[in-house]
Amino acid sequence: MSLKLRSIKDFFQGMLLLMALVVVALVAAVTTMHFAIHGAEVRVPALKSMTVADARSQTSGLGLNLEVDNRYYSADVAAGHILSQSPLPGAVVRREWRVRVAESLGPQKVEVPSVLGNQERIAGLNLRRVGLEAGATAHLPWSSSETGVVLSQDPPPKAQGIERPSINLLVASADDTTVDGYVMPDLTGLPVVSAQSALSRVGIKSGEPRFVETKIAPVNGPGTSQIAAVGSAASSAQTHVPAAAKSSALPGTVLSQQPLPGYRVDVGSTVVLTVAR
Repeated sequence: MSLKLRSIKDFFQGMLLLMALVVVALVAAVTTMHFAIHGAEVRVPALKSMTVADARSQTSGLGLNLEVDNRYYSADVAAGHILSQSPLPGAVVRREWRVRVAESLGPQKVEVPSVLGNQERIAGLNLRRVGLEAGATAHLPWSSSETGVVLSQDPPPKAQGIERPSINLLVASADDTTVDGYVMPDLTGLPVVSAQSALSRVGIKSGEPRFVETKIAPVNGPGTSQIAAVGSAASSAQTHVPAAAKSSALPGTVLSQQPLPGYRVDVGSTVVLTVAR
């Protein structure tokens, strides 16, 4: 073999050896990165029904940070125990990840007081006195009431089965405040046409009525009848029609409304009326 051919062969062998060394180095680097990354990952444990203290201890041992994000009333989960979590159990996250949980306050034992007519500051004090707190506060120009007075609250007084220990307030503001909403009038017991007309006159839109089957109301005397109205204890998230209203309302009568009387109606929102068929 000539000297020239031997030199070419040695060159290619050297290049092959160099490429092999590069591949080995890349594989080693990828392997090291893989172990470094996955060594910093943990699987989120199931925390539901554990006490907050126990859950904090377990997550801390895994290098995770536990944060109580919300507190809710619950008839099923004891106070101080966890209702829900995020991320869900089994999720793979990096160490130092923040795990948010909701803590149970146990069954609702406190009675929701009425703060209607209170100044906003006094209302907050009265709520804190019984273990509640003021939630979201909306302001509405209302010439019939003094500025700063609570016009409405949600949940309403004496409400049962509330979700959170916070009460949202609608507070009267000065007349020169830009109008961006209205106070919902009480339309229960009115003919649906009259209710829709009343809403239209003040610029509130009404959606397609929801009809429910009823029986003709019993007659008490000439020209009079029993018209059932919806109680104010209906949930703000769900229209509730009492059994009495279902069985004793005249066809075409408004049985309930959403939002409820006294609540804020934002400009552009739609009121839903439940009507006897």
